[in-house]
Amino acid sequence: MTTKDIVLVALFAAIIVALGFLPPITLAFIPVPITAQSMGVMLAGTIIGAKRGAAAYVLVVLMVAIGLPVLAGGAGGLQKIIGPTGGYIIGWIFGAFVTGLVAERLVRDGQPEIRQYVGFFLASIVGGIVVVYAFGIAWLCFSTGTPVGKALIGNLAFVPGDLIKAVLATLAARAVLAGYPMLPSRA
Repeated sequence: MTTKDIVLVALFAAIIVALGFLPPITLAFIPVPITAQSMGVMLAGTIIGAKRGAAAYVLVVLMVAIGLPVLAGGAGGLQKIIGPTGGYIIGWIFGAFVTGLVAERLVRDGQPEIRQYVGFFLASIVGGIVVVYAFGIAWLCFSTGTPVGKALIGNLAFVPGDLIKAVLATLAARAVLAGYPMLPSRA
């Protein structure tokens, strides 16, 4: 990793932590809150790429594991990783990587803007929603004994908000690509 890579990883870890300052929204029917930090998966992957985006989330998860209050609502600690939300937290790492990988494959400088928007949006959906939900639902079912069908239905409440996050991440990624075309150069 270059100095630029390390700086970008640290910067995005800080952005992810800052997104945690927004209070979580708790739903009565599922032990997983709605947080802004999941949008960081989409932002990190689309803006700084697969490896650096995943590295930023590894850094955040390590901070959570040692007990720093970096999750939404000031939460932290190993119990968050092994608790019902742990699959989503670990899924953030893989989600950021997949988001970045898809964005790296679909979006190129010099493409028509609409293709870039579509590429960033698809990357955000695949990595930031599908991958994160896959890890989260699997762990939720394992750790709580919740039936898969019930967990899938419970997660439907998150889809509209996550689609809005995907749109916001798409707009941000496109703006960064237009303003700083050398930033996304892959690590």
